[in-house]
Amino acid sequence: MVMQRAADGGTTTVPVPDHDELRTGTLRSIIRQSGLTVAEFLK
Repeated sequence: MVMQRAADGGTTTVPVPDHDELRTGTLRSIIRQSGLTVAEFLK
């Protein structure tokens, strides 16, 4: 799965594996690439 977000005049593309479970490092990498903090993600 590929997610995109338009921000600051550009687009951020983040690939997200389509699995039931993700490793912690993979999830943290996805959060970091999306430009969110962990706290923002958890909201």
